[in-house]
Amino acid sequence: MKKVSRIDVTPKAAELIKELAQEHGDLMFYQAGGCCEGTQPMCFKKGGYYLRKKDVRLGEVMGYEFWVDRDLFQYWKHAHFTIDVFDGFGTGGFSLEIPKGKTFKVNYRLFTQDEIENLEEVVINRQ
Repeated sequence: MKKVSRIDVTPKAAELIKELAQEHGDLMFYQAGGCCEGTQPMCFKKGGYYLRKKDVRLGEVMGYEFWVDRDLFQYWKHAHFTIDVFDGFGTGGFSLEIPKGKTFKVNYRLFTQDEIENLEEVVINRQ
């Protein structure tokens, strides 16, 4: 049985991610828990954000790692993340999409019991 992904992306967000990758090369995502109830992930050039010990990699978005704050993961570990994008400026001023007048956003839904029993494993940063 195929493992259940913890993260997905809308078609609109996928278009923007492709555009950013063409401009900047390999990307990474990081979502902190401090603002906006943890709904605004930030997009960086790969290595452009220094992970903290015990931050959690939920998976990949179009081949790019998606990391979350360790405390945010504890709060949302039973939820599926769907990355979307909207027009306007959010609070993530250093995120690569901001100069384009866009902001990434995560929508959540709770996993079903069947999904919970078959989730992809997460990776915990040990550095």
